[in-house]
Amino acid sequence: MSNGFAAGSLVKARGREWVVLPSPEDDLVMVRPLGGADHEETGIVTSLETVEPARFAPPDPDADLGDHRSAKLLRDALRLGFRSSTGPLRCAARIAVDPRPYQLVPLLMALRLDPVRLLIADDVGVGKTIEAALVASELIEQGDARRLAVLCPPHLAEQWQAELASKFHLDATLVLASTAARLERDLAPGQSLFERHDRVIVSLDYIKSDRRRHDFIRACPELVIVDEAHTCAASGAPGAARHQRHALVKALAADPDRHLILVTATPHSGKEGAFRSLLGLIDPDFENLPDDLGGEANRAHRERLARHLVQRRRADITRYLQTDTSFPDRVDAEETYRLTPEYAALFDDVLRYARAEVRDPGAARHRQRVRWWSALGLLRALASSPAAAAATMRTRAVTADAETAEEADEIGRARVLDLDDPEEGADVVPGADTEAAAGAVSRKLRDLAARADELRGRADAKLAGLVGIVKDMLEDGFCPIVFCRFIETAVYVGEELARCLPKKLGASVETVTGLLPPGEREDRVAELARRDRRVLVATDCLSEGINLQDPFSAVVHYDLPWNPTRLEQREGRVDRFGQRAAQVRVATYYCADNHIDETVLEILLHKHRAIRKALGISIPVPGSTSDVIDALAENVLLSAETSITQRLPGLDEQLRPAAGRLNREWDAARDRESSRRSLFQQSTIRPDEVSAELAAVRAAIGSGAVVADFTLAALTAHGAGVSRWRQSPDNWVIDLAETPPEVRDALGDLSAEADGRGTGDGHRVRVRFEQPGETGVTVLERTHPAVAGLAGFVLDTALDPLLDGQAKRCAAIRTAAVARLTTLLVCRFRFNLVATVGGAEHPMLAEEAGLLAFGDAPERPDWIDDPAQVESLLEAEPSASLNPETSRRQVSDVLEASEHWQGRVAAAARERAEATAEAHQRVRDTARRRFGPAGRLRVTPQLPPDIVGLYVFVPDVAAGTGAGPR
Repeated sequence: MSNGFAAGSLVKARGREWVVLPSPEDDLVMVRPLGGADHEETGIVTSLETVEPARFAPPDPDADLGDHRSAKLLRDALRLGFRSSTGPLRCAARIAVDPRPYQLVPLLMALRLDPVRLLIADDVGVGKTIEAALVASELIEQGDARRLAVLCPPHLAEQWQAELASKFHLDATLVLASTAARLERDLAPGQSLFERHDRVIVSLDYIKSDRRRHDFIRACPELVIVDEAHTCAASGAPGAARHQRHALVKALAADPDRHLILVTATPHSGKEGAFRSLLGLIDPDFENLPDDLGGEANRAHRERLARHLVQRRRADITRYLQTDTSFPDRVDAEETYRLTPEYAALFDDVLRYARAEVRDPGAARHRQRVRWWSALGLLRALASSPAAAAATMRTRAVTADAETAEEADEIGRARVLDLDDPEEGADVVPGADTEAAAGAVSRKLRDLAARADELRGRADAKLAGLVGIVKDMLEDGFCPIVFCRFIETAVYVGEELARCLPKKLGASVETVTGLLPPGEREDRVAELARRDRRVLVATDCLSEGINLQDPFSAVVHYDLPWNPTRLEQREGRVDRFGQRAAQVRVATYYCADNHIDETVLEILLHKHRAIRKALGISIPVPGSTSDVIDALAENVLLSAETSITQRLPGLDEQLRPAAGRLNREWDAARDRESSRRSLFQQSTIRPDEVSAELAAVRAAIGSGAVVADFTLAALTAHGAGVSRWRQSPDNWVIDLAETPPEVRDALGDLSAEADGRGTGDGHRVRVRFEQPGETGVTVLERTHPAVAGLAGFVLDTALDPLLDGQAKRCAAIRTAAVARLTTLLVCRFRFNLVATVGGAEHPMLAEEAGLLAFGDAPERPDWIDDPAQVESLLEAEPSASLNPETSRRQVSDVLEASEHWQGRVAAAARERAEATAEAHQRVRDTARRRFGPAGRLRVTPQLPPDIVGLYVFVPDVAAGTGAGPR
């Protein structure tokens, strides 16, 4: 490097030794302490401070002598402390999540594309966010991208921010309608906030407008993730919002160098044109693919598309590479209620009012559409709850200010129907008053609203039935989410449940609606999750993106959605990977004598569930759903004066053509989806490739088992009490009361995270070492701050001769596990990796912990080539004690003969450098320009490697020898 120090080399400055990191400026050396973590990185300006080359000191048998526990503890601390691994998946050492094997498939696909253009369309609940973030993290780590933008619906923005920060250590700025003005105040004249902030989470609804999107397109990062990408497809249907989103993403995709990752669980909307437009964002040529991709003639098309598309059902990944990914069993039930006489009478009066409004022959078409949507919204609100009905009757209709019939239809669909791509505010009542407040219509609505108010509680059979459903779920050990259509309904239901549920159940009830900012929604859910028995009442502001599988295990559809996709989204909040309950319950609740509910359930929801059961996946509703809703609404609003509880005359006849068309389209969509799944089945990445890379990653940086072994051993060595939680094989209780303050400091917020969660003692915490977690239990994965802090503490205290650490750098151990004198070296290999990105060299640091061993005297070492034999030495148990003087002499003898074995250690470093380059090449196309004209990554070992630990195993002749190294 221009400052004279290559990444991975050792330097001395400020009285201590450091590892050099890639540095952005000539006179700045970025460094990290030998045993330090990321937060200890610092920069040293060479013109102001002296920086000198350094060599790593060998173990000192006088100061570093330990016992048999030292080898494994030190090696694991060394391995778990790395954040820059040598493997081709460089992000694996930094991320705070252990990916499931199937989640590596999109990453391996991405590494073979230049630029990366991926459509990740796995089923609901399998971890698409992690898959997309893995790709982004790797591209950033490798230097293929520096800046990142995530485009998502506004209510998902904070979750994306939290996921990237907590799991991938990628800090991103939120660009929302509520934050943009504040961010813009800090900009220089003419500067875009997308130039100021390298990583952003951007609200699609905010940035899609003509006024904002052009600046974003101009200054957009080179790496973009689009969540809920199906909302950006060109559907051909009316609606400015979808058109603007499509125009935005299409403009971003037009840059041939931009990396673009599209994420959606429903890539195919049921309309072939919309699906092709989504594929066209990946590659414009895909829009022109043949309608039928079957047959040998289209194999090349399928194979080309398969390089960019990954789409798997739960059944495809439940057992993948001998790794189980468990999903709960779902038990569906339908629950009914009947209207009380008072409620039925109000319904009929409202129906008469609505019919009179929409039948007015003198109204212009524009006013007819305004009244149509107001009437339909009023019927939905009345079916939801008396609270929503009264609020709708007292509120000005959202369509009232529409200037054209087309505008009224667009607004009405957004607020009355359940669209696939709702904007914020979709849970607000649509309003019914279309005239001035003093008009006769307004007076009539106010009278009806007063009657609705009187039906709250006592005369609301729907609410009474819900209390029984929720009570049964709680008594059976389930924690339900009750989904409502409108804010007023959710607030009303939440208050009544809190009042009516038996006190002996001890259930806590909380309500979350779109009135709350996304951050406060999550705070309320988190607070409720601390309760043993809990009920969450929510609108569809929580039906997408928010993961609720930890605290909740059941769903009640209090209001039927008029879109089956919304049904699946709601259930997907709890029925997903990470749900610890073996079973989840779903109750679909409807009115047995409200024929609007009955028709929606029969024609839309039942068909949807039947197809999911047959295919194992959900498919979106075909395009004629609106025909059914329109036919249903026309029959209700334009038919004779009948009661809502009566079978409407002509309903079957009027619905039959629309329902028949929908049924045929749905069957065709089912067959098309089944065929498409087999045609596009992911075949470009073979399971054995994933298996090889997964094994390499875990060997280099440590698996969950290594994390558990190290953490429990290290804490026990430092005085912590360790026991299983209620005999669970997975959960542990750690008592930190007797650990030194510096150990608790190294653990960071672990105690604070778990204070009072089920143990009632701030010194005792519950932990586990693999996902999924559960309420009150902290999952300690390799990059959790507590694990990283503990590994750094163990390594620091081992490397500093002035500190009395539990891990020691050398020992002599008498054991029956070996048949001859055997020496184990714990090495740290440091490498300087250089890739070519955009014509410029991109240096990277890589580190690897390695074990080398030889038998016989150190002057004539006989190297052990079998890695399993070498690894087994870490498990060698002492059979007899050696006195300290004998131990010192054994270690000193090996160190004094270092000239006989150091050459082999250096050769091992060179071999590993070559293997690293080959591993990177193995998972990529040689044509990727990042590796330059030679098509290879340049890997240079920093010599000599560090001998972090040296352990001599002395055969115990008296005890006999085992099957260990000979």
